Amino acid sequence: MEPDVLGPPYERHTIDLGTDDEGPVVATLVRRRAEHPTGRAVLYVHGFVDYFFQTHVADYFVARGWDFYALDLRKYGRSLLPHQTANFCLDLGDYFPELDAAAKIIRADDTHDVVLGMGHSTGGLIISLWAHARRDDGLVDGLFLNSPFFDLNLPWVLRRPGAAAVARLAHRAAKRVVAPGLGTVYGESLHADHRGEWAYDLTWKPLAGFPIRAGWLAAIRRGQQQLRTGLNIPVPMLVAASARSFKGLKWREAAATADAVLDVEHMVRWAPRLGRHVTLVRVDGGLHDLTLSAPAVRDTVLTEVGRWADGFLHTDTVGNGHSVAVAAPPTPRHPADAESTAPQA
Repeated sequence: MEPDVLGPPYERHTIDLGTDDEGPVVATLVRRRAEHPTGRAVLYVHGFVDYFFQTHVADYFVARGWDFYALDLRKYGRSLLPHQTANFCLDLGDYFPELDAAAKIIRADDTHDVVLGMGHSTGGLIISLWAHARRDDGLVDGLFLNSPFFDLNLPWVLRRPGAAAVARLAHRAAKRVVAPGLGTVYGESLHADHRGEWAYDLTWKPLAGFPIRAGWLAAIRRGQQQLRTGLNIPVPMLVAASARSFKGLKWREAAATADAVLDVEHMVRWAPRLGRHVTLVRVDGGLHDLTLSAPAVRDTVLTEVGRWADGFLHTDTVGNGHSVAVAAPPTPRHPADAESTAPQA
């Protein structure tokens, strides 16, 4: 481990992933250790046009004895190299090697017994597909998905026939730009230079995002199709979404209390396809990244996650002082059985 850009007590480890068609590839695992560790750890995966800077989330878990790890995926944030196309991939499975490597470091090298996977937006989709693919390996004991990217936030004709056309284009021109970015409304709601409170690096997380390319969109479409077909993730999962979405390309005050990136009803609709044990929480006033919402709202989110983890990641203390997760019994896979409501902030 070496010092991280966040400064002490954060440190980072560069994961060498070999080369691809653009050259050398790396991922970056950021670590913050708890003062009084319990053998429990969080593995956090960011969203699209994103990287880990949410230190208050780490603060919450570290205060409770969880070591906190955050993975900047290849071509994102700390892992973005000068020769690379930012935030680009051809298949979401391309990210599995760095997730595997991170899990090995957390489980084997740092000897954690309980691991909570946490994914935001695109990271929520990626970590779900990975947890499904590695379901027999015991790499995570639970998942928390923060506004996961389960469907495209577009009218049906663009979500289905339109996305299929882009997928065909991706075979011929994978890096063809199909949209210039995400718009600035969400970025404005976050960054301290505009209407938000967060001073993150605009080089790694530009206000309007990076260009959306055909190959990336095709990869997202395939991952979402796999989810809609149905996954079989065997651990308890908590899916959290804002109570409402914001539609519009220009700033209005409603954007300060809603998801301005995705359609939250898509998250509600597809969450039960993750597996047999899904809890759904709707958070009033939540932004797309629920943990970056107004203080009272993000406190509600973190409290809900902590309460859920205490309830569903049951732990028994073993001789070395560490804790071992004990799976809670599965629940029926039906939307009515998958939903709970968070306290309203």
